[in-house]
Amino acid sequence: MIHIEWPQLFLLLPLPLLYRWLLPAYTADTQAALKIPFIEDFGEAKARYSSAKQPWLLWLAVIAWVLLVLASARPQWLGEPIEQAVSGRDLMLAVDVSGSMKEEDFVIENTRVDRLTATKYVATDFIERRIGDRLGLILFGTTAYLQTPLTFDRKTVATLLDEAFIGITDDEPATSIGDAIGLAVKHLKDEQANSRVLVLLTDGANTAGEITPLQAAKLAADQQLKIYTIGIGADEMLVRSFFGNRKVNPSRDLDEKTLTAIAEATNGQYFRARSKEELEQIYELLDQLEPVEKNKQFYRPMSELYPWPLALSLLLLGIITVIRLRLI
Repeated sequence: MIHIEWPQLFLLLPLPLLYRWLLPAYTADTQAALKIPFIEDFGEAKARYSSAKQPWLLWLAVIAWVLLVLASARPQWLGEPIEQAVSGRDLMLAVDVSGSMKEEDFVIENTRVDRLTATKYVATDFIERRIGDRLGLILFGTTAYLQTPLTFDRKTVATLLDEAFIGITDDEPATSIGDAIGLAVKHLKDEQANSRVLVLLTDGANTAGEITPLQAAKLAADQQLKIYTIGIGADEMLVRSFFGNRKVNPSRDLDEKTLTAIAEATNGQYFRARSKEELEQIYELLDQLEPVEKNKQFYRPMSELYPWPLALSLLLLGIITVIRLRLI
């Protein structure tokens, strides 16, 4: 829609009429200061000058004045309202993409899927609900790297999470939990946020990296970064073998003790997700522990339109000036 920033300037529209009405009328001096011989030679110029007072020229001047006043009133084009984040929270997601996340011990819609697919399925809805938060994404395996810096663009974060795949960081099956926490601390420590939160999801133990998880947790606590850890993976699953089906524990490498210590050191919590349903419940609980802002604010993108009427007004004034000079 079009918005006028200073509509009161439209009161200037009748100014030329007031100017003409208040000032005394112009009267030609009957006493010629200089007598010019051969006055008949100026007859053509006099006729040309009188043509400058034609109505169409006056209407051009009126249009130019209206456009000039319109430009002064500062017309603007306002776009569709855009939701503005107001919670003041920075929330980073750290997702394990090591080789162990390919274990197919989750079921979605009666189909067995791997742990990373289940994580994407549930975390995407969680991301979409985080209205008012700045979100970031860290992927870690043998190394940890920042996939998405902090942003209000939830759609981009969800898209980049969906595009992640097992082994995106490297081909080795190791896990660097400490480096993932350290990377989150690095990117959150200088942010002026009311709350800093890291949600770390893994299915294993720290087997790589330059810093241990507990050392990283201490750094996080010093920076008032709260960490919620999620251990993902089923407790048992049936595996077919030459001698028939047998039960195995696919989460035998999960270091719950360390994940619990990380959460406790940073005033967070540790959660265990053995199925898609439990993972959904955890993210719903996180919504309660770190509630989104209820009072939403909106802003509308604005584009200035005044250059158009201003340019057209100046063009018309230029045309009027040229015509009058040629008629004199």
